[in-house]
Amino acid sequence: MFTTQDGALLRRFAGELLQIEPWGQDALRVRATMFPGFASESWALENERSATTAEIKIEAGGASASIRNGNIIARVDPRGQISYYDSSGELLLAEYMRHRLGNMQAATGEVDAQAVAYFNSALKIYPRTFTPRTGGDYTLTMRFESTPSEKIYGMGAYQHGFLDHKGCLLELAQRNSQASVPFAVSSLGYGFLWNNPAIGTVSFGKNVTEWIAYSTRQLDYWITAGPTPRAIVENYAKATGTVPMMPEYGLGLWQSKLRYRTQDELLAVAREYRRRGIRLDVIVVDFFHWPKQGEYTFDPDYWPDPEGMIAELNSMGTKLMVSIWPTIDKTSSHFKEMYNRGLLVRTNRGILVTMDFLGDTVFFDATNPEARQYIWQLVKKNYYNKGVRIFWLDEAEPEYTVYDFDNYRYYAGTDLQVGNIYPSKYAEGFYEGMAAEGQTSIVNLVRCAWAGSQKFGALIWSGDVDSSFESLRNQLALGLNMGMAGIPWWTSDTGGFHGGVNTDPAFRECLVRWFQFSVFTPVLRMHGDREPHQLPLSDKGGGLCTSGAGNEIWSYGEEVEAILTYYLALRERLRPYVRDLMVQAHERGAPLMRPLAYDFPEDEHAWEIEDAYMFGPDILVAPVLYEGMRKRSVYLPEGGNWRRPDSQESLLGGRTIEADAPLARILVFVRQGSAVLEALSAS
Repeated sequence: MFTTQDGALLRRFAGELLQIEPWGQDALRVRATMFPGFASESWALENERSATTAEIKIEAGGASASIRNGNIIARVDPRGQISYYDSSGELLLAEYMRHRLGNMQAATGEVDAQAVAYFNSALKIYPRTFTPRTGGDYTLTMRFESTPSEKIYGMGAYQHGFLDHKGCLLELAQRNSQASVPFAVSSLGYGFLWNNPAIGTVSFGKNVTEWIAYSTRQLDYWITAGPTPRAIVENYAKATGTVPMMPEYGLGLWQSKLRYRTQDELLAVAREYRRRGIRLDVIVVDFFHWPKQGEYTFDPDYWPDPEGMIAELNSMGTKLMVSIWPTIDKTSSHFKEMYNRGLLVRTNRGILVTMDFLGDTVFFDATNPEARQYIWQLVKKNYYNKGVRIFWLDEAEPEYTVYDFDNYRYYAGTDLQVGNIYPSKYAEGFYEGMAAEGQTSIVNLVRCAWAGSQKFGALIWSGDVDSSFESLRNQLALGLNMGMAGIPWWTSDTGGFHGGVNTDPAFRECLVRWFQFSVFTPVLRMHGDREPHQLPLSDKGGGLCTSGAGNEIWSYGEEVEAILTYYLALRERLRPYVRDLMVQAHERGAPLMRPLAYDFPEDEHAWEIEDAYMFGPDILVAPVLYEGMRKRSVYLPEGGNWRRPDSQESLLGGRTIEADAPLARILVFVRQGSAVLEALSAS
């Protein structure tokens, strides 16, 4: 029943082939299929298994077995149920099985009391269920036992506002403002990667954890054990890759709005920042600067001299970022060739339109290496060769006008089989093109991600969220979970994207609180569709799209401007600290913003905190998340004393305090003795 092959443990039973093998530090990769062999894709994992030798034992006459790789042990009983333990013998995770014992006891002679209770269930539920689909694939269901008190962090970007996903049902699918990055960090001491890009769901239920892939050929997951969340996240980074080193221009202010319509308008904004003595690292040319979707070039009617514009920006110390959409208009000059060569996403039914925003368009197929190369060559000719070194990869889910996942087909498979990989492949195409030009510190802003996107220089933002305090609360949980899912580069549209009116006092308050929060996130970025709107400049090309109201720091009145200017100066003083955090992200995969439990895993109460976080190892940030709030409680973790930058008082950890939070200040606490205190204390 059990055999070994090339350092892996194999089991064949009732048509199922199961393989468990060492894959990275303290980690195992588990695959199962009803086909004769496994598919070759590594998906999020590095392409080749690391040179790790596992300890494998086959026992009970070949009826049961175990495999150990460092700190993790998998034991497989005669029924095929897998249980995972750490090196001390502590149970981490077990598959969920409810089936009568039958002849199993006779086969082994040994089962524990809990196992007997489960085995003798009449439910006939197996942990790994392959339900055949028409055409040859399976709907896969994978079940695990649930510990109700467990905390689950990670999993990417979900707009439900919870840091802890326990009790949540999550869709494993990409949407505008939702990024499925299926890596979970458990408070029980394990990390779990669902290494399958199929559309599906996961339920972290009180009674059972259940992963579902709607259409797939095999089960594929990766599990690691670690004594702390830090160790788990770093093990994951070793197996899936880390971000490049963030360039210096990633550490300061990025200025954007919907949308700078002309070259003169954009340069006027950059010049005004310079006149005011404010360092501006990046400014953005947003969507519909092109003559038509799919042309990938500046519309010369509104952007007559890109090289001159970029040269002037560079002289001011500002980099230009340009928006890229994956949409190819049916009337564009490249559509026919791309269609004939099979470089576009296909539909299984209906007409070939995947998005109908300002034209009938079809997404290029980012899973096709030839399509990625085709798009990069256009981008290189019309942007990169003119001096653009940062790209905004928008619509990266991609954002279907109708999310009928069963209707779309890629080079790599159907949308149901592989759809979640699209944003990662989108980022990969630009990363590879830029790296081939000799660029090393690569960062591109991407609206979505999957596991492994980080190694392609993907800076993720949270999509087109609304301008409200409720949305701000969602971003806090979302940003923390992106970091715990192995994506350390994250940002948001400061103030939200939809619905902010410049002159509205309520929105101005929301913007201030959001900006204060953004200062203590990996990338500080101004963006949003502010109201009232400006009319289009014309009825064609780059003049076709509307624009929003001003979104610069001086656009919201003198009081707001003074607060934002103060925090811009603070961010500049934090530049050395942020740079060091970027080094840690590059070298070890450490998230810049993380839950309190990441740095204080022994403090049980730290696992309960969802309204504050650590920005690096020394700064505790407690943002104001409710309208009108001018005071809030803050839990200071055990493990040392804390200081407010504006006070000499030493505060003992392990307790909750009440603190004033006037509009002009965010609550920040620093570990006693940290060198960053001086930067935060300067006025």
